[in-house]
Amino acid sequence: MGRSKGFAIVLIMMLALVSGGAFLVFCNYYPAVESEKQVQAITTPVSSQVLIGPANIADMVEKASPAVVNIETTIEGNNFRNDELLNDPFFRQFFGNNIPVPKQNIQQGIGTGFIINESGYVVTNQHVIDQATQITVNLNSNKKYPAKVVGQDYDLDLAVLKIDAKEKLSTLSMGNSDQMRVGDWVVAIGNPYGLDHTVTAGVVSAKGRPIKIEDRPYKNLIQTDAAINPGNSGGPLLNTRGEVIGINTAVDAQAQGIGFAISINTAKEVLNELIDKGKVIRPYIGVWLQPVDVDLAKYLGIEAQGMVVADIVQGSPAERAGLLKYDVIVSIDKQAVNDNDRLQEILQSKHVGDKALLEVIRNKKTMFLSISLAEKPAK
Repeated sequence: MGRSKGFAIVLIMMLALVSGGAFLVFCNYYPAVESEKQVQAITTPVSSQVLIGPANIADMVEKASPAVVNIETTIEGNNFRNDELLNDPFFRQFFGNNIPVPKQNIQQGIGTGFIINESGYVVTNQHVIDQATQITVNLNSNKKYPAKVVGQDYDLDLAVLKIDAKEKLSTLSMGNSDQMRVGDWVVAIGNPYGLDHTVTAGVVSAKGRPIKIEDRPYKNLIQTDAAINPGNSGGPLLNTRGEVIGINTAVDAQAQGIGFAISINTAKEVLNELIDKGKVIRPYIGVWLQPVDVDLAKYLGIEAQGMVVADIVQGSPAERAGLLKYDVIVSIDKQAVNDNDRLQEILQSKHVGDKALLEVIRNKKTMFLSISLAEKPAK
């Protein structure tokens, strides 16, 4: 009986030790697991959990690149401009047969373009091919074709070329630039500094930017931080689906990460006209205008409104309609005109041959003139 009682006590103590050990193991194990999770959460970088930028750029570029072309131009000119003197007898009296022969001044240029259909139409910037006497289009396959200018427009800086290739051409689809959002990813493909098919990526930084380069004003440009360099001009700015949403045009040389592209919707409005007629036909009235500010309004004795006629083109619709210098155009067809952009918007909504009603202030008195719109002369 005593031995049984002693055995029971020993058994109870052993069970207590095992239970206590199990309890210690349980308590020590789970804090360790929790600590491991905490360490893992702390040491795992957030950036590895968030994908920055599209993952399909390389695939898109591979499909789009064959439709992007390199454009080489040659401009030939004489540095001796008075060629008519060569046949002047008085001129020959001094030089005899030792007449100075004009030297050919040859300039080479490069740019980029993209093919829009299998017929071989190529879109680029007008400044890329301006005054070129010879144009060559180099395909991604290293095949070269001579190109001719089908149509061009100085104001929009757009040109359409045509090549006659005996092969099936890759083409790019045109997207909708109005649907872009600031922050959307974009890709530029071009030939900067003659380096073939260089790809740069960035985002849409802003929309509707106006800038002026020399005497060419640009409106409604797309601003991007995708690198655009000399030689990129005329190349496509693509969305991540490989659609053209802009035409790379310019870069701000005094800043970093500021490039500009013509919105593709602007180009789509005139492409058919460039192909069919070789130019963009615009109505105009033939005047130089200046906004009426407070000082000018005080001088003229009127309210600060409208645009004052600074000069009139001889033989223009304005001259035929009877407009005079210092007349103030207040409205066209009852639409207020206070700056040149608004004037151009109104005129672009009309056609050559249309009539418009001008509200004019002359010598502090209001009068109305009817004007027939004519085609704007090419520059």
